[in-house]
Amino acid sequence: MSNSAAQQQDNNLRLADFIRENTKQIVSEWESFARTLTPAANDMTSLALRNHIHELLAFIVNDIKTPQTNLEQIQKSQGGKEKTSTATAAETHAALRLAGGFDIDQMVSEYRALRASVIKLWSLTKPHMNNLDIIDLTRFNESIDQELAESVSQYTHKVSYSKDLFVGVLSHELRTPLNVISMSAQLMSHKETLNERQMILISQISESTIRITKLVNDLVDMTRARFGSGLPIVRAPMDLEFVSQQLVDEVRSVHQTRTITLEVSGDVKGEWDKARIGQVFSNLIGNAIQYSAKDSPIGVTIKGTQEEVILSVHNNGVPIPTKKMGSLFDPLTRAVIDTGDHPATVNLGLGLYITKDIIISHGGTIEVTSSEEEGTTFTVRFPRFV
Repeated sequence: MSNSAAQQQDNNLRLADFIRENTKQIVSEWESFARTLTPAANDMTSLALRNHIHELLAFIVNDIKTPQTNLEQIQKSQGGKEKTSTATAAETHAALRLAGGFDIDQMVSEYRALRASVIKLWSLTKPHMNNLDIIDLTRFNESIDQELAESVSQYTHKVSYSKDLFVGVLSHELRTPLNVISMSAQLMSHKETLNERQMILISQISESTIRITKLVNDLVDMTRARFGSGLPIVRAPMDLEFVSQQLVDEVRSVHQTRTITLEVSGDVKGEWDKARIGQVFSNLIGNAIQYSAKDSPIGVTIKGTQEEVILSVHNNGVPIPTKKMGSLFDPLTRAVIDTGDHPATVNLGLGLYITKDIIISHGGTIEVTSSEEEGTTFTVRFPRFV
């Protein structure tokens, strides 16, 4: 067959047939591009770089050739295509790319390269496109988008699961030695032969163990909130005045030099998760103590109305910078850097993130105002009915 005849034959090929007949060249361009995605591709063989490309192309060809109604097209464009029980080639590709060290941007760029490569090669044989060519091109883009969506979904799912698993294992492995340390310190504290210096050291061990245990618990809560289905909430009748008094008394016993006031008005009874509400109080009061001068008071007020209960925690001190307000409740961030009276401490910035998630899980809201003149106030609103 002459070159002109072969070119004319290519001109008459529908896109699905063109992909099937030019798979080798398409795969070669895919591999060449994948090799540029370093360092992940540095030590990968051609087989590893090409994994599932043939299956991906086979899906595209089959999808383009499959008749499709307008309704099916709309459902697919909106992500409503029914999922199969077995992993698709795109999902498997995503899992292998994650395992191979590719980040999500690199994986997405592979699909962009595949799209560009196929369209470029096909357009060379199509100087003038007809209506059928436009339909094929549309169906091709739909197929690529479908595979890209499946890959991204699988990639992010695997990443979330890995993070959840890592934090879960880490917290489990940390809790065992922490419990041993805590119990050992308690047993040693009951010995009558200890001198004052030894008692101080044991007290420091106990306090440090409590702080680390809280940090581990915060990591677990953060993982559940961010990568799972949210923090579990168990509602039961409770009195916020009683709970707040208990928690304020506990904080006072730890920070005996600090003045912490509590004002309660109105009906503050309702159905909430007592343990989780306790975390909200503890985190907000602890945050107020950490970011205020040692000689300044902390004010806690609770006010009940007919439709909600409002909790406010106020402190004076260094105001929160305006540029930090937007990320204040993000995990692994700090509002301000400790200065002056505030010694440097280990703080991953999980408290406010967890606090906000607990409040949202109760159907509530939290907001903050902060200025040098008025101080900093966190205001939480818990609705009585959700």
